[in-house]
Amino acid sequence: MNETTADINTRKAWMGLMAKAPAGRVAELLDAICTRPDFKWLRPPEVGSVMVRGRAGGTGAPFNLGEMTVTRCALRLASGEVGHAYIQGRSKADAEAAALVDALMQTGQGATLQTAVLDVLAADRAALAKGRAEKAAATKVDFFTMVRGED
Repeated sequence: MNETTADINTRKAWMGLMAKAPAGRVAELLDAICTRPDFKWLRPPEVGSVMVRGRAGGTGAPFNLGEMTVTRCALRLASGEVGHAYIQGRSKADAEAAALVDALMQTGQGATLQTAVLDVLAADRAALAKGRAEKAAATKVDFFTMVRGED
C-alpha cells in the first residue's frame, strides 16, 4: 500500500477516535449499519501495557508517568484489506470492532462508515470536551486588585 502523508494523518485520526471511544461504542455503531464481514486474524486480540509519558507543564522534560492497559489486534478481510487496532483497556471485542472499522474504511464502505461511525465518535468526543470545559468554567475565580488611595 502506497500511502501519502495526508492518508496516514487521516488514518491516525480515525484510529485515535476509536482508541479513545467508550467501551462498546465502536461495536454498537458498527453493528447498527452493517453485518460484520468474514476475516482472518493476523494477530488475535491480546492485552498488554504501554508506558505513558508526560511533560511538566506540557513542555518540560519528558518523564514516565505510569503504565496503561491496552488491547491490540490485526485482521485481514476476505477482500484483502488489513485492519489494526490499539485501544485503551482490556476489551478484546472492542479491539476487534475497531480493527474491522479500520479495514472497512479502506473499502468502498469508507464514506458510510465515516458518517455513521467516525463522525458520531467525533461528535461524542466534542460533547464530552465541551461538558468538561463548562464544568471547569463554572469554578473559575476572577481575582482583581482594587487601588486604594492610601499610598
